[in-house]
Amino acid sequence: MSARRRVLPGFGLTMGLSWLYLGLIVLLPLSGLFLKTFTLTWDQFFETVASPRVLAAYRLSFGAAFLAALVNAVFGLLVAWVLVRYRFPGRGLVDALVDLPFALPTAVAGLTLTTLYSHNGWYGRHLEALGIKVAFTPLGIVVALTFIGLPFVVRTVQPVLEDLDADIEEAAATLGASPWRTFTHVLLPSILPALLSGFTLSFARAIGEYGSVIFISGNMPMKTEIAPLLIVTRLEQYDYAGATAIAGVMLAASFSLLLAANLLQRWTQRRFEVRPG
Repeated sequence: MSARRRVLPGFGLTMGLSWLYLGLIVLLPLSGLFLKTFTLTWDQFFETVASPRVLAAYRLSFGAAFLAALVNAVFGLLVAWVLVRYRFPGRGLVDALVDLPFALPTAVAGLTLTTLYSHNGWYGRHLEALGIKVAFTPLGIVVALTFIGLPFVVRTVQPVLEDLDADIEEAAATLGASPWRTFTHVLLPSILPALLSGFTLSFARAIGEYGSVIFISGNMPMKTEIAPLLIVTRLEQYDYAGATAIAGVMLAASFSLLLAANLLQRWTQRRFEVRPG
């Protein structure tokens, strides 16, 4: 029998090319980052990454990214549900607007949000009348990160919802299940892995965001200064080792959080795939 022909070359060649590509694009730059960090002594390293200003920036960056991803998980699911389950005038426009943060330069998004939420902006003037200040506060950072992260949740959950048969909802209703019980026991187990994946992507995107945040945050040290801005500040001061030290800690923390989220996603997927027959 002749060997079965494949469209692509064999495993060895494709794996080798894959590792070469990943090495040049990912591993080599990361190696340079850590090698530059190793030029610092341990005392200099801890003095750099554990200063009060840097720790405050870490807390703000990770905390705001988590809150923004959480908001996107809730409202991204709602937007995806509306786009999949309903037909209405302007649906195509709404679907296109979801992808706007992908196409819009982040600096333009930051300027636009700052204009809207400043004290004399379209939204800001009404919110400040209610005692809610958005621009130049941590809340403004969350708003910016929510804006740039929404498409990740919608576009991750939407295909899963499209594959779900609406008949299962009708069957649950026929058996007497309430809408909430139908959602939590029938729909949520099917979409939860995709929802967690969208949450992870939104969170990862928000952690390193710079362009859309620096304008609306105000960049006040210890209050509204994010970690990426500190890295850029160190680079502008030619403190490359200090910049890579801050970036290295941020990279390690981000990788750990993303690994935990991916493990949770896999566990959830396996748990709901195994059903008694």
